[in-house]
Amino acid sequence: MECPKEPLESQCSLSEIDDFDLTRALDKPRLKIERKRSFDERSMSELSTGYSRHELDMAHSPGSRSFVDTPLSYVRNSFEPHPMVAEAWEALRRSMVFFRGQPVGTIAAYDHASEEVLNYDQVFVRDFVPSALAFLMNGEPDIVKNFLLKTLQLQGWEKRVDRFKLGEGVMPASFKVLHDPVRKTDTIAADFGETAIGRVAPVDSGFWWIILLRAYTKSTGDLTLSETPECQRGIRLILSLCLSEGFDTFPTLLCADGCSMVDRRMGVYGYPIEIQALFFMALKSALSMLKHDEEGREFIEKIVKRLHALSFHMRNYFWLDFQQLNDIYRYKTEEYSHTAVNKFNVMPDSIPDWVFDFMPLRGGYFVGNVSPARMDFRWFSLGNCVAILSSLATPDQSMAIMDLLEHRWEELVGEMPLKICYPCIESHEWRIVTGCDPKNTRWSYHNGGSWPVLLWMLTAACIKTGRPQIARRAIDLIESRLHRDCWPEYYDGKLGRYVGKQARKYQTWSIAGYLVAKMMLEDPSHIGMISLEEDKQMNPVIKRSASWTC
Repeated sequence: MECPKEPLESQCSLSEIDDFDLTRALDKPRLKIERKRSFDERSMSELSTGYSRHELDMAHSPGSRSFVDTPLSYVRNSFEPHPMVAEAWEALRRSMVFFRGQPVGTIAAYDHASEEVLNYDQVFVRDFVPSALAFLMNGEPDIVKNFLLKTLQLQGWEKRVDRFKLGEGVMPASFKVLHDPVRKTDTIAADFGETAIGRVAPVDSGFWWIILLRAYTKSTGDLTLSETPECQRGIRLILSLCLSEGFDTFPTLLCADGCSMVDRRMGVYGYPIEIQALFFMALKSALSMLKHDEEGREFIEKIVKRLHALSFHMRNYFWLDFQQLNDIYRYKTEEYSHTAVNKFNVMPDSIPDWVFDFMPLRGGYFVGNVSPARMDFRWFSLGNCVAILSSLATPDQSMAIMDLLEHRWEELVGEMPLKICYPCIESHEWRIVTGCDPKNTRWSYHNGGSWPVLLWMLTAACIKTGRPQIARRAIDLIESRLHRDCWPEYYDGKLGRYVGKQARKYQTWSIAGYLVAKMMLEDPSHIGMISLEEDKQMNPVIKRSASWTC
């Protein structure tokens, strides 16, 4: 979630907002369209590894509830649910935020023990995603629809940082509902980065919004929301920020530090894997929802071209396995012309020592960043999991990522899933890269901390690759500690053994991430909400680097 912010100033009363009438939106008729049972092009039989026939037969129709322990979810229960599940649902519902009497999201944390609320009482776009998925999987789509409409309305606000106006398509990082008991009115306060530490706009918010809109559509079969002129325009505005022509020579997006989940200075400026994977997933999600009218066709054409270029670039230049590492180790430098193999002029001496021992013979991953003369070899969990879910990773690459997780379980999972990145940076490098950030000390927070929320992405990736046993092992670790520790935001230490030194308790996305993981394992058809299948036309032959001679 975002760093603590100054008091919000971007406020607007209901009388001043040209607001969507959420009540009217909810009254729109739904199209009863049968939801596809998981993947668009693969049969459930391909997921049979690790599942019984009974488990795979439990695909549900749109609007049905999962059989985790909620008041209306005991149907189809074939085993006693873990006691944590009921308490997780209670905590999740306690975090709900209401606007004009209707639920519009969940706050970031419900920690009464903390003296400072800071910005943890706000609804964050990225933080709400696992909450939204939990509600969708439990047959409660209204809060998700309200959230999508409310953030879409906020997108239309004028956004300024000092005297500079932000792009029209920028989605808020967060918003807060302020209740006036005297006037009996509600006020919205939104943050687009203008009050965040570092003043960085959230690049990932727009991508998550598009991804969540598709998840809502897939879960409910309700096409009326995504096909409204407002949603179609919102999608186009987000895409216009990313697909505009400029000085770029790469199809990846150039970003500042702190523009995503890693929201503080951590050396991820440039072309971070998290943003590229979310960008790819958002493009594919938008492609499935845009209308083929005059405006839509223009963007569809741009999306198709960008997806081809982006998939080629990422699969070639961001992918690292044992053979590729050996190739880079033997790179020639200062190459010129179109025949250059070391196209980014990466210096072999810049390869950190740890990666040689870390890389197994079987396995691989997408590195953290690639730009001229720079390759960030760190592992980032979110980017690699999203790469699997979006099919940015090829089937072979997806399996290699899972192989790496199994080979390096102690380093990447340890005693609490899941390391946000590996390894940490420390000593002189920490001082230079983070600016001596006291929150991102070694093996803490975004510098190698362990984040329980990442469990749902890991579980989804495990199911998609037919490796549910990995997810079960991770969930067992979560269930041994998370509830006892009061659902903390993150854990510290090389193995993730200690509750984070500044971690908030009752962190909503830690709670929701656990629920989503449990529901997906119990009913793997849920993965259809957030899994995208590979486009065979985007699968060019990828040749190994040949910068070394035998």
